[in-house]
Amino acid sequence: MTAGSPAAVRPRNRKQLIVEAAGRVFSDRGYHAASMEEIAAGVGITAAALYRHFPNKYALFAECANVMVDRLVAAIDGVPPEGTLAEVLTAATQLTVTHRASGGLYRWEARFLEKEDRHVLAAKFGHIVERVTEVARTEYPLPEEHLRAAAALGVIGSITMHRVSIAQRRLEELLVASATRVVATDPAAATGGAHLVELPSRPVARTRRSEILEAAIALFEKDGFANVTNAKIAEAVGLVPSALYRYFPGKADILAAACLQAAGLLAQAVEQNLGGVTDPHDAVAALTATYVAYSFEHTALTSVANAELVGLPSNLRRPLVTAQREHIAVWEQLLRAARPELDSRQARVLVHAGFGVVVEAGRRLRWQDSPGHRDAVAALLVGALGV
Repeated sequence: MTAGSPAAVRPRNRKQLIVEAAGRVFSDRGYHAASMEEIAAGVGITAAALYRHFPNKYALFAECANVMVDRLVAAIDGVPPEGTLAEVLTAATQLTVTHRASGGLYRWEARFLEKEDRHVLAAKFGHIVERVTEVARTEYPLPEEHLRAAAALGVIGSITMHRVSIAQRRLEELLVASATRVVATDPAAATGGAHLVELPSRPVARTRRSEILEAAIALFEKDGFANVTNAKIAEAVGLVPSALYRYFPGKADILAAACLQAAGLLAQAVEQNLGGVTDPHDAVAALTATYVAYSFEHTALTSVANAELVGLPSNLRRPLVTAQREHIAVWEQLLRAARPELDSRQARVLVHAGFGVVVEAGRRLRWQDSPGHRDAVAALLVGALGV
């Protein structure tokens, strides 16, 4: 092989190729489960060659997260100042759909990035929210303009968190229409009574096993899953580290068990609050109120789960995915009853869009639980669904 042969020529865009491959691996495997060797293999280079571009996995992850937000900034800023809301939302949607396989990394910044890097990324995302707010202010002069803008971006970003297969043009149309409805929703006028929903009581931590679950989730949320050791969990419940293994093989098993417990509570709440509701629109409203209440009451667990479940071993992740699919199936059935023109794929895309609204609106409200916040988020979710 000669130095001038095609196989020996280093691509000028190798760093970009690395970032693209890394984004896909991080999204598919999770930050901690991803390896530099796997990323290098995706580019067709050795790990040693990869380290010539990035000193460690963290630096590569931070680059991936920033690249996606920078792309969003460029896409939105590419719309002329006099551009319409539809043009701004379409620009963001097309960019996100194009990079669907890796575009959700910026949503993990609070979990994996260091404080300074989080601030940089938050400022960029804040610019995006502000740009959407500016055009929304003109076309839909309603209260809570920044909340509505963030929630609309949650609709768009939701496409990176699931794998529903649908034609790209139809997908973009669905997301833009859903995001527009969110911007056009007045959360201050919500009268759905989402704050009146009651969830089943959390199990009282009477057993050592339940004490471990409760303490571990609080630690995972505060310090990050990777930074919490079995020794820290054991100390929190007054055990020696070796005694923890009587109850769980490891901390991944603790996270999986806590998520399964929470999924059971959600399923029970759905059954309880949908009982006797026959009108499809009323049923969607009841399901929305239930999900929003659950999200506010289990913020720590859902925050950890959104970032960490993808990295769990398949045997632990499988029952959690099954529970999630069963929950989404309920949404899909009720949404299609309320909107018969939707097919199953369109309905699932909108359900995930609604989940994205809850994530971004909840973050914007700092998950401060109040009747007004619950009602506002529920109204925005219903807007995303188009019911």
